[in-house]
Amino acid sequence: MPLLAILAATAVFCAFLLALGRSPASFFQLVWTGAFGSWFSWRNTLSRAAPLLLTALCVAVPAQLGLVVIGGEGALVLGGLSATWAGLQMGGAPGPVIQLAMAAAGAAAGAVWLGIVGVLRARRGINETVTSLVMAYIAIALFNQLVEGPLRDPASLNKPSTYAIPKAAVLPTLPGLDVHPGILIGGVACVLCWLLIARTTTGFAARMTGGNVRAAQLQGLPVAWLMVGACALGGALAGLAGMIEVAAVHGRANASLVAGYGYSGILIAFLARQNALAIMPMAVLLGGIGAAGGLLQRRMGLPDAAVLVLQGMIFVAILASETLYGRIRWFQPRATA
Repeated sequence: MPLLAILAATAVFCAFLLALGRSPASFFQLVWTGAFGSWFSWRNTLSRAAPLLLTALCVAVPAQLGLVVIGGEGALVLGGLSATWAGLQMGGAPGPVIQLAMAAAGAAAGAVWLGIVGVLRARRGINETVTSLVMAYIAIALFNQLVEGPLRDPASLNKPSTYAIPKAAVLPTLPGLDVHPGILIGGVACVLCWLLIARTTTGFAARMTGGNVRAAQLQGLPVAWLMVGACALGGALAGLAGMIEVAAVHGRANASLVAGYGYSGILIAFLARQNALAIMPMAVLLGGIGAAGGLLQRRMGLPDAAVLVLQGMIFVAILASETLYGRIRWFQPRATA
């Protein structure tokens, strides 16, 4: 079904390109070249896919309980800011110690931020989708206030930023690949989350809660704690993504962290049907599309946002296919023996 949705969105996007007087064949050839055509393209794709793996898990983990949490962007930026602050407080420590402290600070900030969403859902019944989105906007506003105010480096004139983290805290590239370790961390996180969901009693309890909350309560499952824990775990993963962006890419916290990775993670999670293992190829695919934006702008004269139009069309197609699933004969799941 996700494949059919992607094909449908691609067909609509081709019509969009033809209306602009652009060749769809040239567009997708350039996307392939910019995303996977060379090792330089692969490096850009994998660098963009690294945070997407974690922000997609931020959506997929709570979804096992039937929760639609879309506030990963807020957890990411606060995670990156908290990690930066932690790194600046430990300037004289060894590199691995600083990196671990930054990772803990980033994950903790994200866990607390989205854990609040879980508490509001479990204790007050407040819709988690609306709450997480509002919390994301609040987080971005708080981030901008701190970066442009108390934590700002006076030397950062045109682009307000915090002070740079110590050089020892910068994450090195993977040997022989020239890619930062975020892609490896994200891949390991996907595998661990899949094991948690599919191979543990906690994961079974979460899936049972997602299937029928009332039945889970009658069985004595701690539904409230499961909701809070799932939201907090998703937030911790998004916060870790923010830490990786700071320690491996930017070297400090600034507006570059607000890059839409949290929102792209929503699309990836839906494309993967909330499967932690399927998130990995989908993140690489979306990361590649994003990496090709600059090449499309130079070669075809399209704005860099053209790839966002394609992503938006894919997301709408995915939502439509989810609605049709089980209602049309072609979309009905097959019965198993």
